[in-house]
Amino acid sequence: MTCVVAALTLAACDSARSDLGTSSSPCFVALPTANGAVHGAGRLVGVRLFTVGSLRRQAPHAYADATSAGAHSSDHVCLVAYEGRFTAPAIQKPRGRPAGKFAVVIVAYPSTRLLTTVIFRRVPLRFGHFLLGI
Repeated sequence: MTCVVAALTLAACDSARSDLGTSSSPCFVALPTANGAVHGAGRLVGVRLFTVGSLRRQAPHAYADATSAGAHSSDHVCLVAYEGRFTAPAIQKPRGRPAGKFAVVIVAYPSTRLLTTVIFRRVPLRFGHFLLGI
């Protein structure tokens, strides 16, 4: 009996550590879609979960891009940011600048449908531990 309790306790600790403990953790299901949108280019900067409506004040350009791709204010989206060299012809569903240092892939959540990929000179949101200014 003691062994069973110890095993369950260790399993619970292990599963708690595997969760990032952030509200954006569910968006890691969007990584395969996002990686495909940039064709594996660049370095992953971070992942964020938003409602489309909350993007209106926090990232107006991303809000406009998400809504023009068919998302509604109450929908959830995952924003996945990559740093590298990006050009519109080299990514899927491009919007924004024709070329830039950052690509933010907007993916519908939970469906993981690609909405758009936006190219920026600088990312307008905080991703991970980095604050990337406008």
